[in-house]
Amino acid sequence: MSLSVVYTRANIGIDAPLVTIEVHLSNGMPAFQLVGLPETSVKESRDRVRSALINAGFEFPSKRITVNMAPADLPKGGGRFDLAIAIGIIAASEELPDTALEPYEFVGELALSGELRSIQGALPMAFAARNSNRQLILPLSNANEAALVTKTSVLCASTLFDVYLHLTGKQALPVAQTQSENYPPPNYGDLNEIIDQQHAKRALEIAASGAHNILFFGPAGTGKSMLASRLLSIMPDLSEEDALVVSSIRSVVGEPIDANNWRQRPLRQPHHSSSAAAIVGGGTYPKPGEITLAHKGVLFLDELPEFGRHVLDVMREPLETGEINLSRAAHKVCYPADFQLVAAMNPSPTGDIDDKRANPDQILRYLNRISGPLLDRIDLQVNVPRVNLEKTLSRSVAPNDESDTGNDNRQDASEHGRGSNHEAISKQSAHSSSESSKIVKRRVETAHALQLARQGVLNSALSNQQINIHCSLTPSNQRFITQAIDALGLSMRAYHRTLKVARTVADLQGAEHIEQAHIAEALSFRNFDRLLHQLTNS
Repeated sequence: MSLSVVYTRANIGIDAPLVTIEVHLSNGMPAFQLVGLPETSVKESRDRVRSALINAGFEFPSKRITVNMAPADLPKGGGRFDLAIAIGIIAASEELPDTALEPYEFVGELALSGELRSIQGALPMAFAARNSNRQLILPLSNANEAALVTKTSVLCASTLFDVYLHLTGKQALPVAQTQSENYPPPNYGDLNEIIDQQHAKRALEIAASGAHNILFFGPAGTGKSMLASRLLSIMPDLSEEDALVVSSIRSVVGEPIDANNWRQRPLRQPHHSSSAAAIVGGGTYPKPGEITLAHKGVLFLDELPEFGRHVLDVMREPLETGEINLSRAAHKVCYPADFQLVAAMNPSPTGDIDDKRANPDQILRYLNRISGPLLDRIDLQVNVPRVNLEKTLSRSVAPNDESDTGNDNRQDASEHGRGSNHEAISKQSAHSSSESSKIVKRRVETAHALQLARQGVLNSALSNQQINIHCSLTPSNQRFITQAIDALGLSMRAYHRTLKVARTVADLQGAEHIEQAHIAEALSFRNFDRLLHQLTNS
């Protein structure tokens, strides 16, 4: 009788807990039994491992094979355990010395030919293996991803036989290394491509500087979606620690990761028909949802009132805590969900509140699809008005060509339709006085550095105690903001969020204390509250 012990990793959320594979060969009727709470995909590994061993040139033992996957109460799914089981059988057959397995962890799915196929979640496994002081052996196709973890040695293999040769000291496996390719930089667009809308651009800068949630509302075709898509262009680059967490989430869901895109902030744009489970995550063994896939990035919800109210309200807790706890009968998982919410909507079910096609009651019913508690968690509410086409076109053409080119531009804009007027014009020329995203990004980075040095977090994450310390007001300024909050009928949460926005405005100006002008600007971004107040009292 022979016994071997092999180490591997499971995937639970973005963690990779250790799994010990114990393989026991005994006399008796030939059998192959897996124990330790394996899913169906793991049970099917019996056939894959048998064929892989035979086709790789090994003799499959005609004995009773028992494979125990410990701990027994940890759910195990996928084909990532194939390689560890196969190595365990080889070792139990006394074709490998016992001491050869201790320094390694093995993950990889086996093809029937004995080749190794890629697995999901390689990055969290490389993290965990580094902390356990063992080398990770995984498929060659996962090498670039796993090599992103610094201070670790990851070995990559193409076949089961390559792993055997390494363990016997006959042929060393190569160390995984990142291979940087010349991918083009991400095209987030530029702020100077957007004509006018200076108030909305200022709101974007404040949102990026303090990590505030933002809502754009206005008639169709005013550039709300364009503004939302430009937020990433002015946000600071991810730190290495945050980038590895973001990459681990992408690794778990099987998205490609390489050295050229792992430092990019994510942008998620779910359709308004998405379910609550798609937004927050779910399943028997909970998988990440859109809010987790948007961690440290932007979650853009276009046509906000068209989302189901229940779908929107499930985001309320993650917006406060920065994480989502999913509890199911089989398992409980906590995923990170520290994202910036950017939403866009029309102020009326007909598209424009001034088109006289809907009465105030119809408009109010439409706007009430968004709950008050969710609105409280949106710091900046920005009205995006129509652009003055005549004024804009006269600025965008040369004086001597104004008559001909201006008419052509107007014709092109009309042909693209009302919904694309702003985008068509913005592609023709940029506003000469608009700042580029690169310039704004430098101010945002300075504000981030100031906030982190002062309080350790960005302004949107300030606790109530930190608000009392860093957002203190003079008596006159306190009366000013209190009267405004009372006039709008806002909650204490909205009051605190207005203070945080005022603190960000002060940081952008390099001011040590919050002044009345900073509060006034913060209150100018509560336009949606004013609209609701007017409709309710009309």
